[in-house]
Amino acid sequence: MDIEDLARQHGVAVSYTDWRGRKVRVADETLTAILAALGDPAAEPPGAPLLDAAVAPAPPTRAWGFTVQLYSVRSRASWGHGDLHDLADLTRWSARDLGADFVQCNPLHAAEPLPPVSASPYLAMTRRFISPLYLRIEDIPEYAAEQERITAMAAPLRASNTAGGLIDRDAVWAAKRAALEILWAVPRTTQRQAAFDRFRASQGTALDDWATWCALAELHGPDWRSWPAPLRDPRSGAVARERGRLASQVRFHAWLQWLASDQLAAAQATARAAGMSIGIIPDLAIGAHPGGADAWSNPGVVAQGVSVGAPPDEFNQHGQDWSLPPWHPGRLAAEGYRPLTDLIASTLTSAGGIRVDHVMGLLRLWWIPAGMSPAQGAYVYYGHKEKEMVGVLAAQAARASALAIGEDLGTVDPWIRDCLSARGVLGTSMLWFERAEDGSPLPPSRWRTACLATVGTHDVPPATAFFTGDQVTLRASLGLLTRAEAAERADADEALAAWRTALASQGLLRADEAATPEQFTTALYAYLARTPAALIGVSLAEAAGERRPQNLPGTSTQYPNWQIPLADGTGAPLLAEDLPSHPGIQTIAQAMTRKR
Repeated sequence: MDIEDLARQHGVAVSYTDWRGRKVRVADETLTAILAALGDPAAEPPGAPLLDAAVAPAPPTRAWGFTVQLYSVRSRASWGHGDLHDLADLTRWSARDLGADFVQCNPLHAAEPLPPVSASPYLAMTRRFISPLYLRIEDIPEYAAEQERITAMAAPLRASNTAGGLIDRDAVWAAKRAALEILWAVPRTTQRQAAFDRFRASQGTALDDWATWCALAELHGPDWRSWPAPLRDPRSGAVARERGRLASQVRFHAWLQWLASDQLAAAQATARAAGMSIGIIPDLAIGAHPGGADAWSNPGVVAQGVSVGAPPDEFNQHGQDWSLPPWHPGRLAAEGYRPLTDLIASTLTSAGGIRVDHVMGLLRLWWIPAGMSPAQGAYVYYGHKEKEMVGVLAAQAARASALAIGEDLGTVDPWIRDCLSARGVLGTSMLWFERAEDGSPLPPSRWRTACLATVGTHDVPPATAFFTGDQVTLRASLGLLTRAEAAERADADEALAAWRTALASQGLLRADEAATPEQFTTALYAYLARTPAALIGVSLAEAAGERRPQNLPGTSTQYPNWQIPLADGTGAPLLAEDLPSHPGIQTIAQAMTRKR
């Protein structure tokens, strides 16, 4: 059997169609490395039985809401980092004053237990639990006993909200962690202790594993692969002994999750009480850190020697490597997809929906062998006959009466969208990618209905950067282009001209007048409002006039990814209390309300 036949037997694609529509054959060395990571499929136990034909619920009505990076949305009371109280306030204000039905936010996944804290919310230590960085310390009942002491700790961080610098997660977490340790020592009432005990019991082994990993990471570092060998197996006797010895720290980290779970539930309750038909829609990242708790506690279902990413596309011409290990398709199936089921169920506990980042990963994932570039990967298929993983998503959404949204952008074959749609999973239609057959902007009437329509995403520069050309300048300065800057700028200018023409044809801009960046952004959202999309997501940063991208794929230290606080068009910090009076936000919200 030659390597191509062997690859097909394992569910590995030997060729694919790139973003330009060209057929590309995968190199033999890539296939060899991926086959080594997959092992012998015949050695895997049989998979789960077929799932029922569950379908995720449809939106109750056509709706719009803000899309936000929560850490960037700070109020005068937050500690230099947006929190769950800020999220609750945002849902209340946008629902009551603007008629919004949801707030879609970045993953709230937990990071390292001690600084330094990873900046990316998409590179978490676990996807199952919530980052305590999002806790509002003052909302913890025990705070009253230590108010004076803790208020002094918060003061420097609150001052940073208006200072204009980047978000400093290490400083925020160092202060919050110190405050939380103070509150941990405050005796809890009988009722609160009983509630905490019930929470621990309800979360079972998953919470114990996370809390134990945190306690061990505080001693040995946040990458279990470098721990002493006996501690690398979560079911070993050595880990059991350490769990007992570190029992207080284990309980502390479980307590943090109880607090975060309560505050997130309160935010969702606030959203629904304010009139939102949906409420909070958190993002689910495509994976977790290879040295983190998820990989440690579920070693059998994580593939080794590979990471996941995406092949080159229009905006990321070198491709992307997200440094995340994939689930092993055969071993995940052998476990009846229980890890995925539990993950989605936990995400939907206090939410009106879930947005699955790179949802195509439920059907196929771009695997990149260690030591190779993102362009040297190949697609590996998951449940490609019965689409089991999409069935898990739909079934859990139906059980929670919540929406399921998939981020299906980039290189997507039509059969993938057909599969998602058949299970009620909404897609994501991004304005810059929506084009007719001749490459011109797709008219509003031809957009699909079953989707969340947006202008951009967290991985795409804001509309103002397209309007000014800053998005080309920035990428060129960081070496992210694969061709001459002049050619890239010419294409960008042509695309901008096409969109200005499309907006003018809809009466949203005057063709004979120069527009400002703010007018251009408002017109783009008015264009979205004319589509039949079931959901429209308005980027709070774009509405505020922000010119900086939150993330530039392909960069790490070259750009401050995930550290940009919410600001206006001048770069001045914009706090939550300032949002109701911001003219750009009001104008775009009015365009959404008129087209409900």
